[in-house]
Amino acid sequence: MYDIDDVPKLNKNKKHNVEVVIDRLVISKHLDNRLADSIELCLSISKGLVYIYNIEKNNLEVFSSNFSCPVSGFTLEEIEPRIFSFNSPQGACKYCDGLGENNFFDPQLLVPNKDLSISEGAIKIWEKGINRYYQKILNQLNIQINLPLDIPFNKIDKKIVNTLFYGSENLFIEELQFKRFYKRKLVPFKGLLYLLQKQYNYIKDSWLKDDYDKYRVSKVCEKCNGYRLDSKSLSVKILDKNIGEICNFSIEKLFSWFDAYQNSLKGNNKIIASPILKEILNRIKFLKDVGLNYLTLNRKSSTLSGGESQRIRLASQIGSGLTGVIYVLDEPSIGLHQKDNNRLIKTLYKLRDLGNSVIVVEHDEEAIKAADFIIDIGPLAGVHGGKIVAKGSFNEILKSKESLTAQYLSGKKKIYVPEKRRQVKNTKLLEFFDVFTNNLKNINVKIPIGTLCCVTGVSGSGKSSLVIDTIYPALYNKINHSNKQVGNFKKIVGDHYFDKIVNITQSPIGRTPRSNPATYTGTFTPIRDWFALLPEAKARGYKAGRFSFNTSGGRCEACSGDGVKKVEMHFLSDIYVVCEECNGSRYNQETLEIKYNNKNISDILNLSVEHALEFFKVIPNISNKLKMLLKVGLGYISIGQSATTLSGGEAQRIKIAKELSKKATGKTLYILDEPTTGLHFDDVKKLIDVLQELVNAGNTVLVIEHNLDVIKSSDWIIDLGREGGVNGGEIIAQGTPEEIVKIEESYTGTYLSKYLN
Repeated sequence: MYDIDDVPKLNKNKKHNVEVVIDRLVISKHLDNRLADSIELCLSISKGLVYIYNIEKNNLEVFSSNFSCPVSGFTLEEIEPRIFSFNSPQGACKYCDGLGENNFFDPQLLVPNKDLSISEGAIKIWEKGINRYYQKILNQLNIQINLPLDIPFNKIDKKIVNTLFYGSENLFIEELQFKRFYKRKLVPFKGLLYLLQKQYNYIKDSWLKDDYDKYRVSKVCEKCNGYRLDSKSLSVKILDKNIGEICNFSIEKLFSWFDAYQNSLKGNNKIIASPILKEILNRIKFLKDVGLNYLTLNRKSSTLSGGESQRIRLASQIGSGLTGVIYVLDEPSIGLHQKDNNRLIKTLYKLRDLGNSVIVVEHDEEAIKAADFIIDIGPLAGVHGGKIVAKGSFNEILKSKESLTAQYLSGKKKIYVPEKRRQVKNTKLLEFFDVFTNNLKNINVKIPIGTLCCVTGVSGSGKSSLVIDTIYPALYNKINHSNKQVGNFKKIVGDHYFDKIVNITQSPIGRTPRSNPATYTGTFTPIRDWFALLPEAKARGYKAGRFSFNTSGGRCEACSGDGVKKVEMHFLSDIYVVCEECNGSRYNQETLEIKYNNKNISDILNLSVEHALEFFKVIPNISNKLKMLLKVGLGYISIGQSATTLSGGEAQRIKIAKELSKKATGKTLYILDEPTTGLHFDDVKKLIDVLQELVNAGNTVLVIEHNLDVIKSSDWIIDLGREGGVNGGEIIAQGTPEEIVKIEESYTGTYLSKYLN
């Protein structure tokens, strides 16, 4: 203890704790102003800390006016909404930048085939050749730790492999410096994973990054446990729960938690919290009402289906409470089980009853019946459609003789139950044991080989986790010796029955105007060959390449064979305008002068599949491919139609047509995820016929589906549920459609029974 004038000199190189005595007080009734002034002076000098020492009790108490712990020094900025947002620098976890996970190169993915040596390409990222820098490093490691480059990877000593991937402080290599002038500099070798990550961070080309991403895996951030927020934000709790834990709740559980919390509040707390809790509960209820009670708030948007994303936007619109708005929805029932259809329809009614107009593009029978007014466009598709064939109420539509929709709704046309199903007893099986990917609860799955098998269940029950995340990548890796990231399971039996696996998705067949059905299915190659054989083409010396719009020579160079030119808009998406040089024909004048039956190559691309089939009926290698497009119900599309203008359902059926045109091995597993999306009743009928044809060739077809017409046509059903999310992930039933309807627990069975009758 020193007087202020006698304070000794302090060592500047050391840290010191200095307490300043502001006042000595005897407790009495007359301390009001003096105590307040002294504490105020304390706070101004010490930046918010006050020590009070009780001489009688020999007790020191610490007080703070900051959002901090006066003992440990843990400090929290003022509590405001932004510190609970992982999109804000104030709230995001500093180690994962608010992503909740870190990506890194995985040794298992880098070396999928350990029977190869490093020189033979064991490290798959270098299978096309090791660049000079890494070759230099490998040579240095070969000298320093005797890393063998010419023996199988699985025979290399584990300590050496560990050093190769993770490095050692005792090893020194020349550092790779991404600078204009390179200087020789020896640094400790930090491992191959570190060097690849350093190179990855430097890469600017997205295509190269995508290539490297195949060897990277995501791991939950160890600092924030996947909650995406920093420790300060997560230290704020309500009922012992931080915001990260609350966001892990399903919508159903979240509603119950907030409801119980609201009921537990009393007095001023209730008055303060009520307006906020009312808004929270309303928004959660909207998500429940559109059938998303199984989702969690922290679910990544990239993992949501199109239907789920649309229903989330729908819930937000109901919450906005707007009136006098026209809402347009494109098939909101996508990915929705029949059980949840009524909830969706009630939600649409709510929007309508607020004073809005709701226009819905839909094929679902229940949604059509629920509509106040129906507009039926047809009578068929493409050039055979485009007319309003019926309009009015449901009963008025049924009276239309021209409407194909009315014929299915009235029962005049039907998709019939198969007279005889394929035998599934004593059949070879593909079996997966103890599957626990995502929400799946250690289930055992049986898929009879040579059958049409449907995976069913409510949204979020685990269908995609089973088929897309587990079965497909597991079989793909086995058949193709690949390294796709695969879900969790213990054992697989029966994979040797397959020599090929095909996942037919609804992703576009191409992302540029050049991609079209003719090029994708391989029809365009024999068409170009045919034109090259014409006398006029031979006389001019034209080869098949002359009739390609992807290479220079015969194409229009003004638009590079696109037929359109892209105009970049600064604040809007890019637009395409017809090329003024070739008027959209894609070819130069000389190429267009070569004609077959009065049609040049551009005219051929503008033909519909139906007309092209008639035009080339005498040329088998062209007509056979076109027949497959007609078979899947795409007779109306132009064979040169831009891929960017095709719907997801059309793209998927083009892929099916391509598979049908290939020579069948009879040992292929085809996987389809809701192929009926965007399909009319009549198209569904054609799709079922095509799927049955694939099975009749000896193949196995595995379909994720909600459409009851497809389900009733299958040979075997795997029904997951019973609910979605944490309440799903179990097998409710496995069996034939007739067996499924007998199981009371199965929602699918309940709705399927009337379709079987």
